[in-house]
Amino acid sequence: MKTYYKITGILAVLFVIAMMVFLLITRDAQLKSHEVSGETIALLHRIAKIAEENPNDLSVLDKEKHEMAYVITDLSNHLLYSHAGKEIPEGEISVENAIQKRYPYLYLLDGSKAWGVIVLLDDGTKAYQALTWRIAAAIGILCLLLITGMIGYGLYVRKNIIVPFAKMKGFAAKVAQGKLDEPLAMDQSNMFGAFTESFDIMREELAASKERELMLQKKERELVASLSHDLKTPVTGIQVTAELMQMRMSVKKEGESASSHGDVTFTQEELSMLSADAEGIRGKADQIATLLGDLFTTTLDDLGEFKVKCQDEDSRSLGDIVKSFDDRGLAMLGEIPAVMINVDRKCMSQVIGNVISNSYKYANTKIDVDFRISEHYLEMQIRDHGPGVPSGELDLITNKFYRGKDWENSGKDGNGLGLYIAKTLMQKMNGDLIAESDGDGFSITLVIPLS
Repeated sequence: MKTYYKITGILAVLFVIAMMVFLLITRDAQLKSHEVSGETIALLHRIAKIAEENPNDLSVLDKEKHEMAYVITDLSNHLLYSHAGKEIPEGEISVENAIQKRYPYLYLLDGSKAWGVIVLLDDGTKAYQALTWRIAAAIGILCLLLITGMIGYGLYVRKNIIVPFAKMKGFAAKVAQGKLDEPLAMDQSNMFGAFTESFDIMREELAASKERELMLQKKERELVASLSHDLKTPVTGIQVTAELMQMRMSVKKEGESASSHGDVTFTQEELSMLSADAEGIRGKADQIATLLGDLFTTTLDDLGEFKVKCQDEDSRSLGDIVKSFDDRGLAMLGEIPAVMINVDRKCMSQVIGNVISNSYKYANTKIDVDFRISEHYLEMQIRDHGPGVPSGELDLITNKFYRGKDWENSGKDGNGLGLYIAKTLMQKMNGDLIAESDGDGFSITLVIPLS
């Protein structure tokens, strides 16, 4: 806009200068016209005076050096003297003709009696034409200055408005087509300088958003593949265990049918084996349920439809949840403060289950579970004694689909959703999840709101 104001000021100055030149030229022409008229009248009176002093010898007027054309006639229009530079026909010059042609004239007197007439052969046309030409020249200069200013202003408008706007129009078309790699050239000198910068920032944000979307789609495909692989393991285990149980039952049934009793009985050892098989099936089914629960929770969270229903619960229910997920008996529960917490029990179970499952998978050590009251929250710390997590990854491990660099190539199953889901659920219950690693294992602190 500063350049626009400068150009507008320059045009205004040009216009003022043109008007001043026009006024000066016309004023000078008018002054000269008045000067010519004054000189002509003074010369006419001087010649008349000389003629009146020498009525019998008008040839003395030849001594006057001037270019004014005039004639002297008597009252009968007879030519007495001519200073016209050309031959004047007899009778053509008269007072009547002078009046018609607007020639200046003056009577010559002898005392009080007129004896002749001096007629100036100039009707002022030359002075008028000179004035007209000067005015026309002034108008031409004024128009030339104005046209030059208009052309300059037009070039400025084209360079700083029309061309940048056309570029922005083409840029918008490319953005609409999804072509986000080509930046928009920025020029701070034109009126759209700030807008072009904003448009290019928008392009960068759209490109980054598109890249994030493609990355998310890739991660989602990887999630489906990972879950498919993870589901195969427990499903295969269930099939093998079921087949083994079926084979044992068939062998037992055939052996007992050969006896006379007809009833099938099981020894304590056989019952223990069948119970272990059933427990294995239950564990595999729980693993499938956990995987499907993670997938379902993530999908609902992406759609913005995941809801939690918090209600008051006894804090000792947290111990029951830990025990229900501690299949290996690695969790060591500390003293639980007797308080009321406000949580969604189902979501809390999913959070604790995911944390313990991670500890089993990556540490497989003793798990210390401690509690303490902090202002309006109950803090539940779940700590293992495994290799831990590098400090540079602590802020990333709760991100969606993120797995630590040390574990991506470890061959361990995983999809990077466990801690993400746990943190999301804690935040939806007005709490939080904090990950820490100090070189002696890895700990997760669940910040649980009190009632």
